[in-house]
Amino acid sequence: MPAEPIDPAGVTWTRVDERYITVRMITGVIGWVVTLTIIAVPIVLDIIGIISLPLWLELVVAIGALLWAAVDIFLIPRRIRAIGYHERPDDLLIRRGLLFQKVVAVPYGRLQYVDIEAGPLMRRFQLCTVQLKTASAATDAVIPGAHRDEGARLREELSARGQARLAGL
Repeated sequence: MPAEPIDPAGVTWTRVDERYITVRMITGVIGWVVTLTIIAVPIVLDIIGIISLPLWLELVVAIGALLWAAVDIFLIPRRIRAIGYHERPDDLLIRRGLLFQKVVAVPYGRLQYVDIEAGPLMRRFQLCTVQLKTASAATDAVIPGAHRDEGARLREELSARGQARLAGL
């Protein structure tokens, strides 16, 4: 029997911007090029005779790293499409994950502030990351890849809802 999703009933998720896939592809490829370069250093040192490593070890590490990189890059679009959020009257739901799915509910009354950040690549694609800060350090409430306008709207809307809930306490 297939596993049931952990999504609450009746929720229609707002997905992050599709351009975030391109951003994650670029950063993913750069990250893997750096990682594979570091992994290749001992192999190159063995080839030029500075150190000696068993051939089987070099092959296992090189093939394993290449396979891992390929799978990681291949899964980026699916990971991004699994991210979503839904504004309810009393809280904000944030969903993420393929294999290990996670749905976080952040009550508006617990919000301390809403932070928006965007690095150079995110700004180039007009995207941002919305972070919700609560009193709990364990809160993992992040919406990566929101369009810049949607991020600004979320910041204003969620801040207003949070203030309204705090004033009612």
